[in-house]
Amino acid sequence: MPEAIRQSDDTPAPVGRRERKKAATRQAIADAALRLFLERGYDDVGIREIADAADVSTTTLFKHFPVKEALVFDQESDLESGLLAAVRERAPGRSIPDALREHALRHRRAGAGSDPRFTAFLELVNSTPALRDYHQAMWLRHTAALAQVITEESGRPAGDPACTALAHFALEAPHAARAHDDPQEVITRAFDLLDSGWRNLTRDGNDRTGPV
Repeated sequence: MPEAIRQSDDTPAPVGRRERKKAATRQAIADAALRLFLERGYDDVGIREIADAADVSTTTLFKHFPVKEALVFDQESDLESGLLAAVRERAPGRSIPDALREHALRHRRAGAGSDPRFTAFLELVNSTPALRDYHQAMWLRHTAALAQVITEESGRPAGDPACTALAHFALEAPHAARAHDDPQEVITRAFDLLDSGWRNLTRDGNDRTGPV
């Protein structure tokens, strides 16, 4: 993912020299891979070329990225952490859908127009079947993780399909908005619907935190 749109919601804790070196190596590999993919296309770039461009061995590359597709989505764990934190650390009285809306809009503002490679990055993913499939698999994983946190924060029963549905549509809204002229408006209105439905659902008293 382009460096300018790599975002973190939390200030990272200080890390040691070894960890910084590992992070720098990982970043160098991901940057080299994305540059080559954008220049020549995903399928026309080999792992050896990426390793050479990053000045590492293929063994080192695979220690950081077990499969080629992961090179494109190098920040997914950080993005998921930020997503879950948006729910866990929301202000008192703020609903879960409203917190997720603000998170989605913040990332939309951070990405839109901040890096000239952002559009090219999206086109790369959308035009490459292997990347689309890999992204979909990650999408499902994020849904499960987010649904679990929603369940915990709302106090609803384990496995409640409403929590899974909210997680799914909260993640889908920014993706669906890409095709519209005003993505921010689409995201806002989508979360209006989610917030209204969630508040109606949670009036039954099953939530430990009141309005969620």
